[in-house]
Amino acid sequence: MPYIVIDLEWNQAMSAKSSVFNHLPIHLRGEIIQIGAVKLNDDFTPGDEFQCDVSPVWFKKMHYKVKKLTGFDNARLAHGIGFPQALEQFLSWCGPDCTFMTWGYDDSGIMEQNCIIHDLDIDWMGQWINLQLIYNMLTEDPDRNQKSLETAMEHFGIEQTRIAHDALGDAYNTALVCSRLDLRRGLDNYEHLVRQLSRNTHGGDSHSDGPEPLEHNVSPSYPTRDALWEDVEKAQAVCPVCGKALERTRWVSQGDQRYMSLATCDEHGAYLCRIRLRHDELGSWYANRLLYQADEEMVVSFQERQAHPRHRRRRSKRST
Repeated sequence: MPYIVIDLEWNQAMSAKSSVFNHLPIHLRGEIIQIGAVKLNDDFTPGDEFQCDVSPVWFKKMHYKVKKLTGFDNARLAHGIGFPQALEQFLSWCGPDCTFMTWGYDDSGIMEQNCIIHDLDIDWMGQWINLQLIYNMLTEDPDRNQKSLETAMEHFGIEQTRIAHDALGDAYNTALVCSRLDLRRGLDNYEHLVRQLSRNTHGGDSHSDGPEPLEHNVSPSYPTRDALWEDVEKAQAVCPVCGKALERTRWVSQGDQRYMSLATCDEHGAYLCRIRLRHDELGSWYANRLLYQADEEMVVSFQERQAHPRHRRRRSKRST
């Protein structure tokens, strides 16, 4: 089975309130402007390479933060090809039955959104491997926080010979990290790592395999954490069965930018709402949102945390 390391660069709206969003069926977090990928050889060293610039349809003006990070300007955007053509070229280069590897979860979500917005098939995506999980396990990282690609390269003494924040450059550097890892061992343990992460994010109170979420989505991006939190506070959760509004408790902190809340439907019972606040390299904030059918153990765990929260969120000072 071919293993392909992929990295994406994407442009974003000039603001979270951009009028562009009024014409889109989903809130597009980022529009892909570059695809870079490296096939791994049988010994997990870097092999064939792919690179393609993509011309955006909706976010045509280069966001100044993206421009500063990637070096892309409006002239380069204009010379890219359309996303459907770029994806066709990429998949032709990949060949069948591939497993995709990325540094983090963001790229798979962005790719899925871009396929959806162009009404393209996503069945080809299959399983995507988050190499950060494998890196943390194999380096026995004690805090298991998400490590940057630069941190992993420094750990292995890998010299930066390609341009950073270039899709092919980052894919190649990620492939070099793969060549230094016991990747076969990491892949053999990957499903266990995913289940372990699910338990830890869910609350870390259960020793059994964590449940699958009923819903998993990503919020729009916001320029500050406070602006994102206002959206979180106002967001109305609905029952995934009947669509009625859920009665939700206050958010309780789990630490590490994670919060949980219990919501109930008179007809279909209790649900556990979970969010994790995150920010990207451009400084924008967004939230991963998950919804679970709450069993008795989840309810008890939530009630314990509600009674003894780690800390309460401080309200920001604002002028009136």
